[in-house]
Amino acid sequence: MGIVVLTMKASVIEMFLVLLVTGIHSNQEMMKKMKRPKFTVPQISCDVRAGKITNVEFIVKCPPGCQDPRYHVYGTDVYASYSSVCGAAVHSGVLDNSGGKILVQKVAGQSGYKGSYSNGVRSLSLPRWRESFVVSGETARADQSPSVPGAAAQPVTVTQVPGTTAIEATHTILPKPSPSAGSTTSSLRPQPVGQRSKDLGEPALWKPESVLLDAGFVPKEELSTQSLEPASQGDPSCKVDLSFLIDGSSSIGKRRFRIQKQFLTDVAQTLDIGPAGPLMGVVQYGDNPATQFNLKTHMNSQDVKAAIEKISQKGGLSNAGRAISFVTKNFFSKVNGNRGGAPNVAVVMVDGWPTDKVEEASRLARESGINIFFITIEGASENEKQYVLEPNFANKAVCRTNGFYSLTVQNWFSLQKTVQPLVKRVCDTDRLACSKTCLNSADIGFVIDGSSSVGTSNFRTVLQFVANLSREFEISDTDTRIGAIQYTYEQRLEFGFDEYSTKSDVLNAIKRVGYWSGGTSTGAAINYALELLFKKSKPNKRKLMILITDGRSYDDIRIPAMLAHHKGVITYAIGVAWAAQDELDVIATHPARDHAFFVDEFDNLYKIVPKVIQNICTEFNSQPRN
Repeated sequence: MGIVVLTMKASVIEMFLVLLVTGIHSNQEMMKKMKRPKFTVPQISCDVRAGKITNVEFIVKCPPGCQDPRYHVYGTDVYASYSSVCGAAVHSGVLDNSGGKILVQKVAGQSGYKGSYSNGVRSLSLPRWRESFVVSGETARADQSPSVPGAAAQPVTVTQVPGTTAIEATHTILPKPSPSAGSTTSSLRPQPVGQRSKDLGEPALWKPESVLLDAGFVPKEELSTQSLEPASQGDPSCKVDLSFLIDGSSSIGKRRFRIQKQFLTDVAQTLDIGPAGPLMGVVQYGDNPATQFNLKTHMNSQDVKAAIEKISQKGGLSNAGRAISFVTKNFFSKVNGNRGGAPNVAVVMVDGWPTDKVEEASRLARESGINIFFITIEGASENEKQYVLEPNFANKAVCRTNGFYSLTVQNWFSLQKTVQPLVKRVCDTDRLACSKTCLNSADIGFVIDGSSSVGTSNFRTVLQFVANLSREFEISDTDTRIGAIQYTYEQRLEFGFDEYSTKSDVLNAIKRVGYWSGGTSTGAAINYALELLFKKSKPNKRKLMILITDGRSYDDIRIPAMLAHHKGVITYAIGVAWAAQDELDVIATHPARDHAFFVDEFDNLYKIVPKVIQNICTEFNSQPRN
């Protein structure tokens, strides 16, 4: 009986095992027949920010056109999560403006993000943000992953994503915050809500219909009361004071005026406006100019954009010359926010051609250190040129006629294409040639002792000293100008400020000065220089007198020196051999230690050239720029 029971049990077990194996085989066959579900890579719009997608790692498809400056990007290589995902991809070079698929990986927040211009996109600077991301091509391998400052690598297995271009089963390096980096940002950065699947180990495909807002972002309905825009101090690599002179004349029409405003908005968004970067103001002109807002009114790009949208058209003529004069006299002042250390830039926009002359007004602007750019939209055709009041007006207005400062736009609908070229030029401060410097903004009068005690040979040495100093300056009719007088008992004008406008002409004129010989009346020479040289100096020029003498004066020098100081003439006194130090100190502008020099021999004059130039520039840089 027991054997029968055991036999029955064995049969049942055998039947169960057969059924089990059959079921598994059938299930495998059924699974083979089932089609693997297809997944599609979602397309996002250009304005979607990385911070609004909670996945740590995801693949998305960017549309064409994300190079547009409306889509802000913060950082270089590693981007703040406040950035446009697709804009960052274009900036990094992973995509071009035609769009495509990208892999996005979230990484730790950084203590600072540096802006840069790359691939047609200007990214902005940001002091700190709670979360970052890096972008790579969809098929990026581990050895191509970008490096992240302050982060150590952590391997994560990535397998093929169904329905997409294959990502091989390799290890993708995800940056992991280092303890030092994490300690500075962990309290500010919320933990991501969405996590990558631990079972599949593959990048998540972000689904637009299931987006969860990061805890650090404000819901849309709260935007009116709490701004998402991070506080930026501005791009320090583009620190300029910028004035736009926009055409509000009747001929422009309402539609083109709106296009002009949109252009300003695009420029403001491309520039990272802030107190440590560029500042921007707008003057509108018609019959007469009027300031719409000045440099200190708005301290970020968003506020500038809002102010531009409120500007209404003035109407009237197109008096650009009057507008340039207005800007020279009124706009770039300390009360309006002009900063001493930032170059002044005026961008003049004109529809067709101005209805007044711009040459003289522009010359005064250049002499005041203003870099004038001219944007001419729909310029005069051959048949219309007869109506242009001042032919070749743009070249007469701009800082330099080398093509850098002039932009010609065929029609208003092409104006937007000028945004990036203009911003790039305006921010290239090394090429802003009309900015005032210590070497291009003075009228310098040399007062040369030609008395008998000097002698012919030493006089030639003095002239070489004068030439060496002059050679250091940028000489032209709008930059530094040079004049010279020679004195003994009497005085003689060798050449005035308006006589030579090139460096070579000035140096040749110095060589031609003949030695006079006679007594030493330094006081009378100072009065003569004030009357014959500096009385003809331009109002916006710094007045520098450089007096060279080898002995004590036969007449009083105190009253003439005081008069020179009172008239704003900065006086440098150079004494040689038998010159009296007490007289040099009286002649020199206070403090005398910075303006009075003495050498014991004429042959040592060349040694003090660098120090004289250094002191001239130090004094200039300590004063307001314009």
